[in-house]
Amino acid sequence: MAQLGDAIARYHKLLERPSYRDTSWAEQFQEEMRQRHLVDSGRLLAPVLRPHFVTRRQLDTLSRLTSQMAEILDRVEAIAFASPVLLSRLQMLPAEKMLAAIPHGYARAGVTASLDANLKNGSLFLQGVDACKPAGLVYSNILADLFLELPLLKEFKRGRYKLSKLGGPKALLQAIQSAYRQFGGKTKPAIAIVELGPESGSNNLASSTEGRLLAESLSRLGANARLVPPDLLEYSGGKLHCGEFAIDLVFRRILTREILTRWDLSHPLLRAYRDGVVCVVNSFRAEFAQRRALFDLLTDETVTAHLPTADRKLIRNSIAWTRVVSARKTKHADKEIDLPEFILSQRERLALLPNEDSSDQRAYIGAEMTPAAWDRALRLALRAPYVVQERALPVRESFPLFQYGEFKMKKAEVTVHPHVLNGEMSGASAVLETCSAGSTAHLAVAPVLLLEEA
Repeated sequence: MAQLGDAIARYHKLLERPSYRDTSWAEQFQEEMRQRHLVDSGRLLAPVLRPHFVTRRQLDTLSRLTSQMAEILDRVEAIAFASPVLLSRLQMLPAEKMLAAIPHGYARAGVTASLDANLKNGSLFLQGVDACKPAGLVYSNILADLFLELPLLKEFKRGRYKLSKLGGPKALLQAIQSAYRQFGGKTKPAIAIVELGPESGSNNLASSTEGRLLAESLSRLGANARLVPPDLLEYSGGKLHCGEFAIDLVFRRILTREILTRWDLSHPLLRAYRDGVVCVVNSFRAEFAQRRALFDLLTDETVTAHLPTADRKLIRNSIAWTRVVSARKTKHADKEIDLPEFILSQRERLALLPNEDSSDQRAYIGAEMTPAAWDRALRLALRAPYVVQERALPVRESFPLFQYGEFKMKKAEVTVHPHVLNGEMSGASAVLETCSAGSTAHLAVAPVLLLEEA
């Protein structure tokens, strides 16, 4: 898009001015990030010095397709839930299936989510969903505020461009409260944001960043919200609590599997959920969407045959073809294929990905690997829970980077992550990655700003 390309070129040209080549402003900017706890494992979330810009046309496309895809995900999850055979293809643990079957008390299994999308010009290609620990809901809002206060951005937009934030914590709080009202809550809920601390069995939350920032953001809006480690939860007298803090609603930032590997089904949160005495957002049924194997069902036309024609067309055009890796026959573009043979022969257009992002298994990008390395990756994927996924042509942009006291331009692959609240887009963040030796490396999270002509 000419408008976008021209704007980015102008932004980078401004960085060449002597007033911006002095590193003091960038050092101060990064210090502000540290003070606002915009760090992950001690590293700055955004060592880049430019937000990711989208045009009005791109934003309209993103918003429209996000809501359509949220509806499709709900429909396919319902189909899978009604079929033990399809449910088994998601590779969930028996305890996860049991918890997913418990009524959660509100309309959608997932109140909040983050989509992993390739946004190119006016088209969108969906590659994944984070339904249990969607990142960026708070980070992107705070980063956007910091970027918009930079003298560089103020000069960039002066007289030529208008820049706007997307979303914010107010919409998130409204979505949470709506779920609580549907659950049967009558008063303002006491909200526990539950996530693991840095170590199992520890209540030290010093390294937790987004969970703490989320609690602070909701509290500033008048909510009674606290960050609570799962170790300190207790269930007695028909109430979930942490010390004297009686909990009405849990905002869950912990996977079922993370609970079960440290505790068991007698954990207070799971007992309270089974008894229906606490509203949990997202519900444990949202674990369906956390599996990339859900995309196997989404792109299997024997599963989606009864969906509306418009839904099937959108799936074909905008959702990455995906299959659970196994030695079997399947279909691609209406043709029967031997899956392992197809994976080997189509290396440059495919990726091998763990079924769950939470695992320690790595992703393999075929276009960045030799045939021999790809063959080894396939043999590994045949022994572990992996999917093969068709990759869209990556969106690559250059970003100004400030690290170790120096400026440099860095080429990165950009994926846009629309934040979804009750099926509608509310804000977005961008994830920047570099790719080498067949795998990706995280570079930065960047806020997404709407760019329009002034």
